[in-house]
Amino acid sequence: MTDTTPQVNRALRVDHAVMRWRARRVRDHGYVATVIPYTGYGSTSWIRVLARVVLDRPEVRASGDAVGARGWRNFTKVPVEDAEVEVHVGDQTAVVTADNSGIVDAVVAVDSAPGWHEIRLSAEGSPPVSAHVNVIDPDVGFGLVSDIDDTVMVTALPRPLLAAWHTFVVNEHARATTPGMPVLYERLTAQHPGAPVIYLSTGAWNVAPTLTRFLSRNLYPRGALLLTDWGPTPDRWFRSGREHKRASLERLAEEFPDVQWLLVGDDGQHDEAIYGAFVARHAEKVAAVCIRQLSPGEAVLAGSSYRDHDVSGRAARVPWLYAPDGAGLAEKLDDTGLLVAPHSQPEVAP
Repeated sequence: MTDTTPQVNRALRVDHAVMRWRARRVRDHGYVATVIPYTGYGSTSWIRVLARVVLDRPEVRASGDAVGARGWRNFTKVPVEDAEVEVHVGDQTAVVTADNSGIVDAVVAVDSAPGWHEIRLSAEGSPPVSAHVNVIDPDVGFGLVSDIDDTVMVTALPRPLLAAWHTFVVNEHARATTPGMPVLYERLTAQHPGAPVIYLSTGAWNVAPTLTRFLSRNLYPRGALLLTDWGPTPDRWFRSGREHKRASLERLAEEFPDVQWLLVGDDGQHDEAIYGAFVARHAEKVAAVCIRQLSPGEAVLAGSSYRDHDVSGRAARVPWLYAPDGAGLAEKLDDTGLLVAPHSQPEVAP
């Protein structure tokens, strides 16, 4: 078998060289460093800070429009390689460093009370921008991990041409939410106050602002996005989406050892296999697995086959639930006792 690693390394060097050339060009035209904040999470002793540093026009940085960039514009921005970012948490300040793609993914030690907090981020003297962080209560024992594409948003993303169409062309207001999923997630978070919500996707960080607006507009609960970065790595032409999801789940299991996660995905591509492998390693950390079944037409668009699901060989301690929409999954969760039906919840005295 031919070793392609030297070619990949060359591609990586070329990619970085092109980005550095573009950075010099736009800086010569007056562009300045701008921080695009993402939602993070953490515990009472640390927070995970997520953001991206790009070069943009001074008037865009001053107005904050970079955060609202849409569609193809998210992919044309020039990242700031190895940017130093100041993180202001209350009266504390820390400095973290972005990677070669301008992505900030850093853990900062800080004492915080459980709940949502606002932090401030700045780079190269830029005006601080606000980011939100969910500090998870150590007494919380339930959390939700959800895929995005074809789970909460109907996209048929795995098909390359449709992926490009949805990412670069289609207006975000034209994207459709999966029926019943916002109601299901609202019920889950209402029944489990303080439960963390993590949206785990193989999508690029470039579309994080678009996804955040979509989730908010369709009344999904607020939560952190865990996305990935496209492009070559030292040993691959493209980053592995499956490895990104696997590593993210393992990290969550390590960071929050007392939380049982409800894993929600779809049967369009690899969610079943990824979740199944996680259950095999950490059955005690999984409350249940919910898989949204794609319709025959959606399955064809997603490049998968519409099929029945054999769960006989899976861990008996972890329920595997299948339905085509949020209402069906809610009914299955009701049947297992993992979700209390609205009519059976006790009334609260006025």
